[in-house]
Amino acid sequence: MFSNPSDETIAKILTHARTIAIVGLSDDPTRASYQVAKYLQTNGYQIIPVNPHADEILGETAIPSLQDVDDAVDIINVFRRSEALPEIIEASLALSAPVIWAQLGIYNEEAAAIGLQHGKTIIMDRCIKIEHARLV
Repeated sequence: MFSNPSDETIAKILTHARTIAIVGLSDDPTRASYQVAKYLQTNGYQIIPVNPHADEILGETAIPSLQDVDDAVDIINVFRRSEALPEIIEASLALSAPVIWAQLGIYNEEAAAIGLQHGKTIIMDRCIKIEHARLV
């Protein structure tokens, strides 16, 4: 059964990360993904919005899919349904991003196994904003 990394490991990830691709980032300011992304920007992270239905979010050019990410990414933060997580993790394997972070309520054992088999650090069912405020 999957378990998240320790608080110490999560704090280290958040301290060293600079660029976060946010899959499912909404351009609606009332949505949690938007509020989390804004918080991350305010705290010095470069965000890459991954949303095929938006051109720009929070001043950053949105890209349609993970396959279109050219920048080095430290964390892939996911705001999509749990059922979509295996496909997202499969797509992330082509990127150098060492960490895949699924937000609160997003959990998929199959996806975790895929990521772990390929040397990715997997964090699920945790809010990156809450963990950052708590640990960093």
